[in-house]
Amino acid sequence: MSIRLPPASWDFRGFVLCFIFFSSFPGTILAQEVTLDSIQIFTTHDWFSTKPTVYFQCKGENKTVFPDVKKTNVSYSFKGEESWQPLTELKGTKCKRCGIYEKDALSSDTFDEWELCPSDFTADGKYTHAKEKEFNATFLCHGCSQVGDGPNKESGAVKKEEQHGMRPAIVVLIVVLVLGVVAVGLVVGYKYWRKKKRQQEQARFLKLFEDGDENEDELGLEDTL
Repeated sequence: MSIRLPPASWDFRGFVLCFIFFSSFPGTILAQEVTLDSIQIFTTHDWFSTKPTVYFQCKGENKTVFPDVKKTNVSYSFKGEESWQPLTELKGTKCKRCGIYEKDALSSDTFDEWELCPSDFTADGKYTHAKEKEFNATFLCHGCSQVGDGPNKESGAVKKEEQHGMRPAIVVLIVVLVLGVVAVGLVVGYKYWRKKKRQQEQARFLKLFEDGDENEDELGLEDTL
């Protein structure tokens, strides 16, 4: 006797299966939220205001103003629960063109613009971006390090270090091979020179011997006469 499950059970089972399937591919479906952990600005660009308006913005998205950031050389820390958080969302392995700006009376000045990628974040979900004499900011994105080519970047760095370490060994190997070839060439040249010298000495000895025979023949003829 077969047991029939009600339609609601099938719907629940399908939901669970879909959740498991999509959870196994977080980079393709789930969006990773990026929040600001800390920031410190070292300068301002607005000469007419003592309290700058600093904000974050990705290309094609809305501005996110940092309402507390008003003084230079002060480190501001955040919990990620502020009303203006998160800053943006990263989907899959795609990067975004983002930046930190300052709004002044006439226009917007740029602290810096860069490509924000999921692979930039470390295993603990942190990413620090800094620009000399401008600002230093740390971002959080839990789960971003599991998406994209983060491990590949690390392995690429390891490969570069290995290549740098292999270069001196290659140079030493080339030097040893060159010295070996030179040594073999010297040995072969010396043996060839010795052989030529021996042949010349033999030829000279034979010539002297033949000259001696001719002299003896002449002397024998003279004695006979």
